[in-house]
Amino acid sequence: MLDKKLKAYLMEGIVLPAHPLCLDEHRHFDEDNQRLLTEYYIASGAGGVAVGVHSTQFEIRDPQHNLFEKVLEVTANVIAEKKLERPFLKIAGICGPIEQAIEEAKIAVSYGYDMGLLSMGGLHNATEEEILERTEAVAQVIPVFGFYLQPSVGGRVFSYDFWTKFVEIKNVEAIKCASFNRYQTLDVVRAIAYSSRKEDIALYTGNDDNIINDLLAVYRFDVNGKQEEVQFKGGLLGHWAVWTRKAVELIREVKSFKEKPTIEKWRELQILANQTTDANAIIFDVANDFKGCIPGIHEVLRRQGLMKGIWCLNPEEILSLGQFDELNRIERDYPWLNDNDFVTEFLLERR
Repeated sequence: MLDKKLKAYLMEGIVLPAHPLCLDEHRHFDEDNQRLLTEYYIASGAGGVAVGVHSTQFEIRDPQHNLFEKVLEVTANVIAEKKLERPFLKIAGICGPIEQAIEEAKIAVSYGYDMGLLSMGGLHNATEEEILERTEAVAQVIPVFGFYLQPSVGGRVFSYDFWTKFVEIKNVEAIKCASFNRYQTLDVVRAIAYSSRKEDIALYTGNDDNIINDLLAVYRFDVNGKQEEVQFKGGLLGHWAVWTRKAVELIREVKSFKEKPTIEKWRELQILANQTTDANAIIFDVANDFKGCIPGIHEVLRRQGLMKGIWCLNPEEILSLGQFDELNRIERDYPWLNDNDFVTEFLLERR
């Protein structure tokens, strides 16, 4: 079971960056840079980090790299060393068939991770029932953060019936909806609204193409004659691996707006929402089917001095043609989206 204080914190709505992997010019793991990046997320005010996920590169699990356990260990050590006086969620990415998923969950628990972000990617031959059984098995080892991953990066579409069963699984504490699709997002939200565990599930956006509108959205359903509302609490996002301090400010701004909404503030947030989506389209390289997604994240962090380079474990994973110039454009057009000043101060204090 998830610690009660951490669960309450999760339910409040927090920023959860998907932690990238730091490499040197030889594509070897750069532990010092990895530690720096974790410290940045802590200093930014993030509510936790997700490690071993897509942004950390799934190749860390390949035998020739064998970095999954090492990355989890390094991140956990940095967090422990900080001796934080506030809650901070440690989330480990969990992948693969049931045997692999259970083993990764056990490794995560051994390093003190609080939850497992359970990817359902790469399981196209498994039935929905088999994936539910896999979820139940993992949930017996570690509290589960469900993950609806979009098909364009290895996920698949699930039925509404699947989600009605998924949300009833004990020890499923949260769901990251990253379907990048309004209809499929609605399936997850509606399943939560009708669930007997409605109050136990924290809904988090992973829809990097619609971040602010997800955070603002209110869903209402007639459930047996009672009006039930569901809202996104926060986000677990690759996009929030960059400009994290601004993401923390954004969460506060959205919460403030919900408490005291005004037309003027609504208009400002809608403009900001579209600017954020424009920026995300470039960072994630949407024009090229997300091929430059991870290098795009790395390049933003490199420009700020938070990463030494944009190297990936896969040498073919590089910025797409024109992506560099488009990153220049969004930096020029939307300077208020970045946290460059905060990063500069953070790096100076760390010297």
